[in-house]
Formats: sequence, structure tokens, C-alpha cells
Amino acid sequence: MMQTKEQMRLFGVFFRIGIGTIGGGYAMIPMMEHEVVRKEGWLSEEEFIDIMAVAQATPGVFAVNMAGHIGYKLGGVRVALLAALGNILPSFVIILLLAALFRQFKQYPLVEYAFRGIRPVVVALIAAPVFTMARTAGLTRYTFWIPIVAAGLIYLLGVSPIYIILIAGLSGWLWGRYSRHKETLR
Repeated sequence: MMQTKEQMRLFGVFFRIGIGTIGGGYAMIPMMEHEVVRKEGWLSEEEFIDIMAVAQATPGVFAVNMAGHIGYKLGGVRVALLAALGNILPSFVIILLLAALFRQFKQYPLVEYAFRGIRPVVVALIAAPVFTMARTAGLTRYTFWIPIVAAGLIYLLGVSPIYIILIAGLSGWLWGRYSRHKETLR
């Protein structure tokens, strides 16, 4: 169980992540990974990836799910609530302020240009964890086609992601059985 001082540090980490990230939950992943895995050492890379998978499957806001799951892993329900609150609070305050000010300034070209300039940064922040996940998942030049085909089936042909997950799970299970059987024949 985390001590109160560590809990406040965790709150501060997620508060900083909430302040420093524009673009939503996926844009927060690189900062979360840096802070939680590399800087603080609270989780291993594998634990972080596992939590990310669970957070994606959990209904709700992805970044809040990530913060909550990380907090829960580190110290239970209380720490999960602190981490989630730390993650939510900056955005809540910033959105309230921007909503109050945006009506007055939205017609200015500088404001429009600023929002256009932020878009590529958000795309880059979302792309960064994709490469990290690919490396951690062990994608190679022989297996890189699997997520591409899955995305293509979902996007181009409208195949339900649930079918893709079921087929991938069954294929992985069959491949594992085949590999074990091949090893026993040697």
C-alpha cells in the first residue's frame, strides 16, 4: 500500500500529465509511460501495456481508465480515485476557462491558426505509443501485416472488431498449439 506522501506524488504526476497533454487519452500515453514506468518505476513496461489493454476495453474515458487502473494496481481504490482525479482536474478547469473565453475570441485568425497548429502535434503524440506497443508486442517484419490487415478489415469492410479479436485469439491459440507440437516432434 502506498503511503500518503507517495499517494500525493502519484496525484501530482497525473495532475501534471493532465495539464501537459492536449489531444485526449491516447496523447497522454507517452507521458504516462515516461512518468510511471521510466521515471518513477512504479510499473514495468509489460504491466503498463497490460493496463493499457484493460483500459481500452473498459467503458469510459481512456485516460481516466488508465489513471484509475494504474492507481488501483499501486494502492487500491483510494489511490485509483486520486490518480483519476489528478488526471481529470486540469482538463476540467481548463475547459471551463476556455469555454468562458472561446466565445469572445473564436473569430480571431490567431486562435484558428493555433488550433490548426496543435493538430499535427496531437497526431504525433498518438502515433508514438503505437510504435512503443509494436516493439513491446514483438512485431517483426514477418508479423507487421497482422494489425494492418485487422485495421483494413475493420475500416474498409466494416468487420466488427469483436470478430477480429475472436479470430486473432483463436489463431494465436492454434499457432501456440502448433508450435508446441512442432517442438515435441524434434
